[in-house]
Amino acid sequence: MDEPSPTTWVLTGSLENFRASREIGFSVVGLKERRRRMAERIEPGDRVIFYVTVVKALGAIARITGGLYEDRTRIWPGKPGKADDYPWRFPSQPELVLEEKDFAPAEELAPELEHARKWPAENWTLAFQGQLRPVSDADAELIERAMRAVAPAPA
Repeated sequence: MDEPSPTTWVLTGSLENFRASREIGFSVVGLKERRRRMAERIEPGDRVIFYVTVVKALGAIARITGGLYEDRTRIWPGKPGKADDYPWRFPSQPELVLEEKDFAPAEELAPELEHARKWPAENWTLAFQGQLRPVSDADAELIERAMRAVAPAPA
């Protein structure tokens, strides 16, 4: 029997949390306290696409390199006035990291994403609410292609 293909997840977070992930080289992915059940579904080899709120853009892709563990050491600032240490964590490594000026705008992709079609076009941002969601292989490929298209060529 064939091994199931890795799942691609979209992780929604603030620009501040994205910057904190960049500072640690995207070596750890952390999920909120209430996302434990979802965290238990993530496997080594899965990929995580970082969607940045407010700027409504895609900024990075990382691959999960190890299993779930709990750690409450503060890495990410979270929402002002709301403590959340994102305790459900995975080791990871970056596959593609865009500079903020090069983020791929999600609004341009939304009409083409299977996942976003569940909502009226004018409410496309609903597809990116909630911290984490799996996306289809087709959506994952579309997102990665769009991100690679805006990434500067290697020097």
